[in-house]
Amino acid sequence: MRFQIILVAVFCCGFVDLRKIRGISSSYKRFYKERKSFLCIDGSKMILFERVNDDYCDCEDGSDEPGTSACPRGRFYCTNLGFRPHYIPSSRVNDGICDCCDASDEYNSHVHCQNTCWNLGQRERAYVEGQMRTLDEGLRLKQQLIEEGVLLWREKQAQLRDLQQVAEDLQIKLEEHRRKKHEADQLKEQTLKAMQGGHSGLRRHNDTVSSVFKLLDCNKDGSITVDEVQAKVTLVHDAERVLSEDEAVALLAGGHQMDLTKFRHTLWEILTRGDSVKIKDTHGAPGSLLAEDPHLMAADRDAEWETTNLKKVEEAYQTVNMEISDLQKKLAIDYGTDWEFLFLSSQCYKLKVYEYTYTLCPFNHVTQRNTAGTEVSLGKWGMWAGTPENQYSQMVYENGEPCWQGGSRSTTVTLTCGTETSLLSVKEPSKCQYITDFQTPVACQPVLKQRGVHSEL
Repeated sequence: MRFQIILVAVFCCGFVDLRKIRGISSSYKRFYKERKSFLCIDGSKMILFERVNDDYCDCEDGSDEPGTSACPRGRFYCTNLGFRPHYIPSSRVNDGICDCCDASDEYNSHVHCQNTCWNLGQRERAYVEGQMRTLDEGLRLKQQLIEEGVLLWREKQAQLRDLQQVAEDLQIKLEEHRRKKHEADQLKEQTLKAMQGGHSGLRRHNDTVSSVFKLLDCNKDGSITVDEVQAKVTLVHDAERVLSEDEAVALLAGGHQMDLTKFRHTLWEILTRGDSVKIKDTHGAPGSLLAEDPHLMAADRDAEWETTNLKKVEEAYQTVNMEISDLQKKLAIDYGTDWEFLFLSSQCYKLKVYEYTYTLCPFNHVTQRNTAGTEVSLGKWGMWAGTPENQYSQMVYENGEPCWQGGSRSTTVTLTCGTETSLLSVKEPSKCQYITDFQTPVACQPVLKQRGVHSEL
């Protein structure tokens, strides 16, 4: 009889220990040591220890029923040896569905669950090992890209210095050509004044006026008529059109004919300006002294030569300054702590999703093109927007084309570690707001490798 009592006592104690330890992680076992009372983990209530796992919820936090489904807020811990341990809601315990891969949640169920933890763990271990291999290869490629980035950065810095030196040289040339043009213009003006001043200059001027008058006086009757103006004078910017009678009358100071004296003070001055009308089959102001005086012709050629040279130098100077400005803007971008992202600045990556082709040009823009060839801007380079731990994990492209409902399109690019650089996916979770996955070796972080494979795998 005494032996039977002892046996029952041992059996009961063993049953109690087994019942009470079920559904508890190793880190929480200290709360469930055998004693007379049990304190709810949230400290809200003290109960008899025998009421733990008795299939009745006493604690508000469900901590007294870790191995049953009695508490609505309870949690059951799946140990899952060989795989990843995790918690499930206690309502799933003994519900006829296998939630824990080690079948521990169906200990008192009619369902017979297979322990699949080893197979799951094996697959996960293979996946993690593949990720580690990818990380190793990615880090190796990243190091190469860092070295290339440093060299490229130095090349661009040297290119900037060269352009700045060219700009300085062009500025010196520009000042020199401006001085020469000013001198040539002054010489031309002085020559012209010298020719028009004095008795001989005035005589040459009067001879020129008379020659032009005779050229227009086709019938040599000593006067110029409307018909003669229409026959000999044309518009500077429309030489093919014949002047109307009203236009000819206007040139004749409102009359239908004029003599040499009136011509000298009216039509001659209009013709010499050369900005509205000219004599047919000539290229400049008719009767221009340039065609007759070699000194003035030489001065004019020098002025035109210096004007041409000045224009060329000005254009070259503007072009170089534009190149400097563009290069400075590119060098001002944050390409990573070791310039590892610099190689992306000259690349574009495409991905076709249904009827759309998406193009990502890092540090530039993102576009969407449909099958009809219409291209829409989904944003221009804005900034890095990653986490404080890794700010280079996300890019933001802003101020794309306006959306029909208001606002502008924008794209968030998430960078992930990979052995290749490519655009993996594009989605539009909300109207005109796009997210993309972009893999590249330079997104690989050494810190990832420290996590390793879970110790319980």
